[in-house]
Amino acid sequence: MANRFILNETSYHGAGAIEAIADEAKGREFKKAFVCSDPDLIKFGVTKKVLDVLDKAGLAYEVYSNIKPNPTIENVQTGVAAFQAAGADYIIAIGGGSSMDTAKGIGIIIANPDFADVRSLEGVAPTTKKSIPIFAVPTTAGTAAEVTINYVITDAEKNRKMVCVDPKDIPVVAFVDPDMMSSMPKGLTAATGMDALTHAIEGYITAGAWELSDMFHIKAIEIIAKNLRGAVENTKEGREGMALGQYVAGMGFSNVGLGIVHSMAHPLGALYDTPHGVANAIILPTVMEYNAEATGEKYREIARAMGVEGVDSMTQEEYRKAAIDAVKQLSEDVGIPTDLKEIVKREDIPFLAQSAYDDACRPGNPKETSVEDITKLYESLL
Repeated sequence: MANRFILNETSYHGAGAIEAIADEAKGREFKKAFVCSDPDLIKFGVTKKVLDVLDKAGLAYEVYSNIKPNPTIENVQTGVAAFQAAGADYIIAIGGGSSMDTAKGIGIIIANPDFADVRSLEGVAPTTKKSIPIFAVPTTAGTAAEVTINYVITDAEKNRKMVCVDPKDIPVVAFVDPDMMSSMPKGLTAATGMDALTHAIEGYITAGAWELSDMFHIKAIEIIAKNLRGAVENTKEGREGMALGQYVAGMGFSNVGLGIVHSMAHPLGALYDTPHGVANAIILPTVMEYNAEATGEKYREIARAMGVEGVDSMTQEEYRKAAIDAVKQLSEDVGIPTDLKEIVKREDIPFLAQSAYDDACRPGNPKETSVEDITKLYESLL
């Protein structure tokens, strides 16, 4: 069976990348943009950086901001109606995963109206037409939603997140501009950065991994380990490094899948509104320990990419521990909590474990798992 790899048609990287939005829109003869961006980004003037580019070029647009941090079915539904009313012909998604996931849901439904029931998009939906064209402008260095074929929508009625995987939703152009990320507070920078590291590590050890994806993931781990601490301190080098590192991780995991770190993190976001990156960062070391026996020699390369010295002289047990310890240390250095005590209610664990087992990311885990195993993992983090 052939391995498939899907990436953006075009991507721009580096300070000032958003200036290329005008040329891309004009070159594609787009008439009006539907700008998806969350309320906080609008409030703090981040969205305005892109709107200024559109205004300067004389390009029409309409802004849509009914987007929650964990976007809901309702956010997508009202967005579809707003897009239709606006008379737009393309979408500009500005933000983190929430804005981009909402934009993907809207774009897919506009192009495939028979999937107007958002729940019908869960999993690998048999859509037939490409999304309305999306320009993606990330403002966080973590989700890599600008280069992935995945999006996650919360079903608020059922307290669960729906993972949707559709090759037709990938943004046509990504504008990865570190200047758009410079206003992120330390906590958000740390959480989204650890989300990116989780993407790289899970993508590297996932069941579907192969040489091409491994190349991206190892490089992403190296870049993130080198730059996340600096990004949290808002250094120019750190921001630029994380902008690239999270994108490289996205190029990989979007094409091969993830594992149970993500499937355990998703229910925490749905039930408690826990920031996705924080949940991933807390869970990652524990799941790495759980998965170690199913990863061959890959933890040696993870340890090396994390900056651990002398890995070639280590035993398998030593380099596996070294990889996990390096991840723990990075997480601690950027201020991530070490457990779920302040988040999870013990009585909710049966629901969380079943939700995690049912999650679309779980089958990619390198080690076969069960509801009972996932229950024990949650319990060990309390």
